[in-house]
Amino acid sequence: MSDATPPGIDSVNTLLILGASGDLTNRLLLPGLGSLLAAEPERQVRVVGADLADLSEQDWAARVRSALSGAGVPAAAAGVIADQARYVRTDVLDADALAGLLDSVAGPTVLYFALPPRISVQVCELLESRGVDPATRLALEKPFGTDLASAEALNVRLLKVVEENRIFRVDHFLGLSSVLNLFGVRFANRLLAPVWTSEHIEKVVIRYDEDLALEGRAGYYDRAGALVDMIQSHLLQVLAFFAMEAPETLDAEQVRSLKAQVLRATRIWADDPAGSSRRARYTAGTIGTRRVPDYVAEEGVDPALDTETLAEMIVEIDNERWSGTPFVLRSGKALGEAVKQIEVFFREPAHVPSGLHGTGHPDMLVLGLKPAEMLISMSVNAEGDPFDLEQKDLRATLGASRMLPYGEVLDRMLDGDPMLSIRGDVAEDCWRIVAPVLAAWRADEVPMQDYPAGSAGPEGWGAVPGVSDRTAPGPVR
Repeated sequence: MSDATPPGIDSVNTLLILGASGDLTNRLLLPGLGSLLAAEPERQVRVVGADLADLSEQDWAARVRSALSGAGVPAAAAGVIADQARYVRTDVLDADALAGLLDSVAGPTVLYFALPPRISVQVCELLESRGVDPATRLALEKPFGTDLASAEALNVRLLKVVEENRIFRVDHFLGLSSVLNLFGVRFANRLLAPVWTSEHIEKVVIRYDEDLALEGRAGYYDRAGALVDMIQSHLLQVLAFFAMEAPETLDAEQVRSLKAQVLRATRIWADDPAGSSRRARYTAGTIGTRRVPDYVAEEGVDPALDTETLAEMIVEIDNERWSGTPFVLRSGKALGEAVKQIEVFFREPAHVPSGLHGTGHPDMLVLGLKPAEMLISMSVNAEGDPFDLEQKDLRATLGASRMLPYGEVLDRMLDGDPMLSIRGDVAEDCWRIVAPVLAAWRADEVPMQDYPAGSAGPEGWGAVPGVSDRTAPGPVR
């Protein structure tokens, strides 16, 4: 079966959402689609929802209209799309019902699995038996398996339904304007490109600290934890964009192959998962005016699972460009302040003339993930004594996206362009990278620390074995 020709912006695509009544559809998918249609009003999309929930056609149309209008689609255009939208009450695990649903749609179709992973796998088994139209593309949300073996099994299953380039493993981080801005920062300026190597960069910290607590997500989060929820998926993707070699063009296969090359070379720092990882869990505290209970007291949490809410993992990239530079990946919940950024710590200059008094702080580049900002902190002459040095900050706001992250991802998906999708081998490599840490944690080789909700987390995190604490990270403003 060969790939169908990409439909293009002027043809009608069908977005068929399985699990259409759920939170993902209402909170992310439909608003993302709305932001895409507001930016590209010429694009034609037919929205079909399918689920067991007893929704009327009118209720579904109202949801579609509200989401599109809220994202900036003019009322008349939102009304046209909503009027053409269709909702089918069906059990997608019933082979005959699923076949009837697929037969009812025509033309290039994105089959979007807004379903729990175990249900998505069962639907794929049915699709394997039935087959799909050559113009069908599959879109699946993370997690892609629960470990390396299950990820490999899922990929085998998917490839029996469609080719790899028609499988869209969704990570909305790949649609963040701040992540996409790495292409410009990395490859389109003479200032930074020459110093983007281990010769000049001592350490990189990719952190995604949230001031939100569990927020009712125990059903998924308590079985995943911070390491799997954020680092295994999102932050390793950010690392791949940050560290990849320059592609000749922004062709999807070139970009995805260069990302895969980085992740194949990525492993735990010093091959020491116990010494190169940390985990912690929040206790009761206050975030702003909100009282947050102890994590284990949150509704739906099973204390026996020993789930972490803050995780840190240090990795290295075993290639010529990055050998010797540690990458610290950190993410957690219920922290006192949301800090979502990439912190690049430069090495000390090879020579500073005697008589210049340094600041003791490294020169830094900070790339904000949310919001999209850039800060360069560098040593300059201080006021007063010209032989004293101080750090001065240069700040810039990076270009905002024309649409929401899910809009960027859907844009590529509807065009059949997989650049912002995770390739199967990359999904497997992400599990391979974290597997030693998960094993060390299961063996209780890494103690579970705690931190009060609303605090900055446990002290001493960010230090790398064998690397000077001159670069111990803290939030940079």
